[in-house]
Amino acid sequence: MSEGQKFQLGTIGALSLSVVSSVSIVICNKALISTLGFTFATTLTSWHLLVTFCSLHVALWMKMFEHKPFDPRAVMGFGILNGISIGLLNLSLGFNSVGFYQMTKLAIIPCTVLLETLFFRKKFSRKIQFSLSILLLGVGIATVTDLQLNMLGSVLSLLAVITTCVAQIMTNTIQKKFKVSSTQLLYQSCPYQAITLFVIGPFLDGLLTNQNVFAFKYTSHVVFFIVLSCLISVSVNFSTFLVIGKTSPVTYQVLGHLKTCLVLAFGYVLLRDPFNWRNILGIMVAVVGMVVYSYFCSIETQQKASEASTQLPQMSESEKDPLIAAENGSGVLSDGGVGVPKTVAPVWNSNKDFQA
Repeated sequence: MSEGQKFQLGTIGALSLSVVSSVSIVICNKALISTLGFTFATTLTSWHLLVTFCSLHVALWMKMFEHKPFDPRAVMGFGILNGISIGLLNLSLGFNSVGFYQMTKLAIIPCTVLLETLFFRKKFSRKIQFSLSILLLGVGIATVTDLQLNMLGSVLSLLAVITTCVAQIMTNTIQKKFKVSSTQLLYQSCPYQAITLFVIGPFLDGLLTNQNVFAFKYTSHVVFFIVLSCLISVSVNFSTFLVIGKTSPVTYQVLGHLKTCLVLAFGYVLLRDPFNWRNILGIMVAVVGMVVYSYFCSIETQQKASEASTQLPQMSESEKDPLIAAENGSGVLSDGGVGVPKTVAPVWNSNKDFQA
């Protein structure tokens, strides 16, 4: 099996794991919140991250992956920013209508595209932009019902969108810059995310629910679903970093909207949630957008691969002839390989509902 085939297989596995684990945790948390009345979302997320860190620590002890320390300031900033973005998303849901909150989540894709275009010079073809527009239209039809606006809720939503976009772009950028795996990055950033949410979680939950998380009556059923939710979250957090590292922040957001459609469908089938023609139409349009997006991404990936393969023989020929090498300017400073120009990739200056 070639390296390209292994990468594609790994990407499909990461996407599948992310979908299955995220839909599972949403169903579990819905039972925990709606049925059992445990409405402390931010505090629960901090427990998710703590269990994830403990699980990864055991995996490190069993030598299932290698610990690779890197810039501690980048890790700390990234972890704290991730924790803040989760808290802001929960606040956005608390201070806005459900419809406006869904619009906030829809805004993450165009905001990510804008930031990557401005700061990373990344280009998105018109075909990709068109497919993303179809996807956002479909999810909007399926999920957005009312748009009640208020100043505080709008500001919180704006901050939630910006911090979420920056955090997801950093997830991809840090893995590439420091050459760390998704597991290594998650292991090192988890403590900072958990501590951030441990500190702000009880305060935010008290503000949103007028209840004290420590005064809640923890029955055996509540404890069971909390433990189950924490165990599933290990897979959710791991697959999130894995997908963003293997693909891109935009692709991860597209996958997130697929999860939204699946949650709506499962809610109707398993929990008998209300379902109408708008939900069905929206899901169908969104699925078309996802298929078109996947198709165009696949075509562009194949084109880049073919262009890279045609350039390699030309580089080899120029390396053999010093006159050609000098003419083509390939005698520049190289990093590891002869005739390979050393380039510095742009990096982010380092001074998720339940991430589902």
